[in-house]
Amino acid sequence: MTPHAPHAPYADPAAGAAVKAADRAHVFHSWSAQGLIDPLAVAGAEGSYFWDYDGNRYLDFTSGLVYTNIGYQHPTVIAAIQEQAGRLATFAPAFAIEARSEAARLIAERTPGDLDKIFFTNGGAEAVENAVRMARLHTGRTKVLSAYRSYHGATSTAINLTGDPRRWPSDNGSAGVVRFWAPFLYRSPFYAGTEAEECARALQHLEDTLAFEGPSTIAAIILETIPGTAGIMTPPPGYLAGVREICDRYGIVFVLDEVMAGFGRTGAWFAADHFDVVPDLLTFAKGVNSGYVPLGGVAISAEIAATFETRPYPGGLTYSGHPLACAAAVATIGVMEHEKVVENAARIGETVLGPGLRELAERHPSVGEVRGLGAFWALDLVRNRETREPLVPYNASGEANAPMAAFGAAAKKQGLWPFINMNRTHAVPACNVTEAEAEEGLAALDIALAVADEHTV
Repeated sequence: MTPHAPHAPYADPAAGAAVKAADRAHVFHSWSAQGLIDPLAVAGAEGSYFWDYDGNRYLDFTSGLVYTNIGYQHPTVIAAIQEQAGRLATFAPAFAIEARSEAARLIAERTPGDLDKIFFTNGGAEAVENAVRMARLHTGRTKVLSAYRSYHGATSTAINLTGDPRRWPSDNGSAGVVRFWAPFLYRSPFYAGTEAEECARALQHLEDTLAFEGPSTIAAIILETIPGTAGIMTPPPGYLAGVREICDRYGIVFVLDEVMAGFGRTGAWFAADHFDVVPDLLTFAKGVNSGYVPLGGVAISAEIAATFETRPYPGGLTYSGHPLACAAAVATIGVMEHEKVVENAARIGETVLGPGLRELAERHPSVGEVRGLGAFWALDLVRNRETREPLVPYNASGEANAPMAAFGAAAKKQGLWPFINMNRTHAVPACNVTEAEAEEGLAALDIALAVADEHTV
């Protein structure tokens, strides 16, 4: 592993104020009421840390938006981007370009099964859009099933497939989406008491949903292999294999969304590797090049690729397989191999994060459940462990969200930038996080959770 040696933060409040002023005057931020936000002005980042213009340094337990899998400013990837920019900064997607071809080859070598054709996009939402389009064209069917506890992106089809409340303002019934409950034992919708019960009942629920929707009308079932923003709920043994069997039985395309879970995040190249399951289509983005240049894509099975062998695929993007993004992917995959980043994520999860988070749960009544693997963990925070009442209500805001806001402020005061969604905090550092950095994060969480404990009953 290349040791992290973060740049010493420097203070330049005047520069920070100018950055903040320009942002507030002209930048329109996503998912936000523009007048109610106060973005931090960031001066720089390196490895697992970033810092502001006031000299405050933060350990990033969010990996950006769970994408800086090799940390910030890795010199090998930066050099590859610079070299590609000097040689061929951009070129149209209809041509064969070395960086594009090599990125596709390296990705295909690591995807499960025969997912050997790569369609490049600019990000995860576009990957989902195109995967669904491929499934509909391949099957000649329209409807797609997705889980309630899910997030698939913010473009038209992807947001309709999403289960969380960000979908609500953009819901469009004509999108042909049907939602179902995926397994989640801690908050089981099936009144299950064991993983085996949860798996069996979730699969039966899916079968029942298909029966009432008409299996012959379903083009695809899409699942996040391990849901990310929705709560990092690892599916019980046998569930994904059961979904694979159902899809095979009815001729339904099985799509796994690995935009967040892929490229080392779970301690494997893809989360599907943990379950020995091969989908028909696999979407990726984020960790493929640590987010250094926007890139996503769809890995396509031989059967679906054959559908478009002599029939044109009606989709494309101007920047599909952009040379700078692909060069960053080639370099990132090389770094992950050379520095054993995937192995590091697995080891840190097994020896530091997992045990450390479970130890925190023993001492903090606000922690209802710890779940995850690799560098992909969630703490489900509760008001009461017996009733499992969430620390804040579903989709809370304003005063109702005060306990989580207080927890977040306490974490930041300790120099930890936390990932917070509803009543959960996720521990999702860079996949090459060191033991010392992971322990630093756990120590900060320990102090912040004491604030959350004040809101338990």
